[in-house]
Parts: sequence; structure tokens; C-alpha cells
Amino acid sequence: MSPPVPSSKVQKESTLARVLGSGSAGIAELAVFHPVDTTAKRLMSNTTKVDSIKKLNAVVFRDFADASVGRKFVSMFPGLGYAAGYKVLQRIYKYGGQPFVRDYLAANHGSTFDNAFGKGTGKAIMNATAGSIIGIGEIVLLPLDVLKIKRQTNPEAFRGRGLFKIVKDEGFGLYRGWGWTAARNAPGSFALFGGSAFAKEALGLKDYNSATYFQNFVASVAGATASLVVSAPLDVVKTRIQNRNFDNPESGMRIISNMVKNEGVTSFFKGLTPKLLMTGPKLVFSFWIAQTLIPMFDKMGV
Repeated sequence: MSPPVPSSKVQKESTLARVLGSGSAGIAELAVFHPVDTTAKRLMSNTTKVDSIKKLNAVVFRDFADASVGRKFVSMFPGLGYAAGYKVLQRIYKYGGQPFVRDYLAANHGSTFDNAFGKGTGKAIMNATAGSIIGIGEIVLLPLDVLKIKRQTNPEAFRGRGLFKIVKDEGFGLYRGWGWTAARNAPGSFALFGGSAFAKEALGLKDYNSATYFQNFVASVAGATASLVVSAPLDVVKTRIQNRNFDNPESGMRIISNMVKNEGVTSFFKGLTPKLLMTGPKLVFSFWIAQTLIPMFDKMGV
């Protein structure tokens, strides 16, 4: 077996390969999984007990609960314009940006990770740390996420206003919940990139870019599962902050207090099962596509 690759010697891909690979992953994810995302967000936003198929149908499809199958399907694409802008930019930023932070850490602190954790583990921890840093910075895209979630869960908040009117009226209010978003993203992104890196180490990969399609898939499953479980409680709080009416905000601490009082501690994991079953594959899919396409585009010389 070849010796572990020092953290300071990780494989670097071209900038264009990173942008094309991550952007393609975002577009593919949006096309396949936007209805799944809408379902998860509506379940997380629901504060009532769902104890029947009829109630579940009403929560998921809302005004279209009694409509035809075709109209129900179409109703699962609210806010698609915001979702497209957010998802593609998010994936380019996150999947394409993490390697740049990783490169910086490798060049300036690679030996620190190696000395503290050992070469193989140090490289995995370094990837996780880069993911956590890039995850915190993701709050710059928060307004698009807020608009997407409101379209999915609380369309009444728009009251006929267009995008520019909302931006003018709400201003920095569109960044409401940024602290909770950063708190969710830091451990979530750490687990995503770290889980993937540890899986690749366990598979005996020293050059992560040499992973096969199957190895990238296994690594993506490990990272996505770890990320969803770790970030679940704060993700529920973040979603509830963002789905409120613009003129009736509620603080994260108040939401947490009401959840514990009225719904119990298990409410922090509302939507986790559908996220693991539906949103989980979405994250696995996009992460797998990005991890596969970025080195592929790089090998093509783009």
C-alpha cells in the first residue's frame, strides 16, 4: 500500500473544473429533487400533529390536497426561480469553494493537521475544517434561501410583491436568522466533507480524485448522512425563522422555547426521516455528481 499523502500535497483541480462540476451538480439536483425539498420544508414548518394520510396530504399539498395528481405535482415547484438561483450558486460556492479553502489550509497549515492527527486522518480533518469554514460563509446566499423557503411554505408573505420590491422593502431583514444558519452550517458542512473524506480514507484512497464512481457514491452517502443528522435540530429552527411573514418575525430562542413547551424535544428532529429518505438522496446525488465531475473536467483539461 502506498504511504499516506501529506496534507500539504493534496491534488488541486483547475478553477473552471471546480465551477463546471459543482454548477452541473446544482442544476441536476434542482431538476430531480425540488419537489422533495418542498415536501421536507413543509413538514418541518408544520406545527400540528400528523396522524393520518389525509392530514399528511393537507400539509404537503396544501390548497391542492384534493386536486388531480398532475396539479399536485406542479404545486410542488413553488419558488422555482429563487430555488434555481440559490441552488446553483450554493453548489458552486460550497462544492467549488471548499477545495480553495482546503488548498489554503494545506499550503499553510497542512503539517499542523498531520502532526495533530496523523497524515491520513489529518487530511480528512482538514477537508472537514475547510467545509465548515465554507459552510459558515454560505450565509451570503441567505436571501435567496429565505425567498425560496417562503415560496415553498408561506407564499402569503409575498402578497403580490415582486423580487425587487421585496428586496427594497425588507433590506437586511432577508438575512434574518443568519446566526442560526451559520450555526447549522458549521457542523453540517464539517460532517459532510469530513464524513466523505473519512470514508475515502477507509476505502484506502490516498488521492481522493482517483476515486471510482462507486467509491465517490459510498463517500457521498457517508458525508450526507452525517451532515443531515448533525444539522437537523438547528435546521428546523432555521426553517421556522425563515418561513414567518416578513412583518411578523420570531426569534430563534422564542421558537426553541415554544417547541420544547408545545411540541417536545423530539420536535427538533421533525422532518429528519423524510430528509434522510428523500433529501438525503438529494444531497448524496449532488455531492456525488460534484465529486465525480470536478476531477473529470480537470482531467479533460478544462
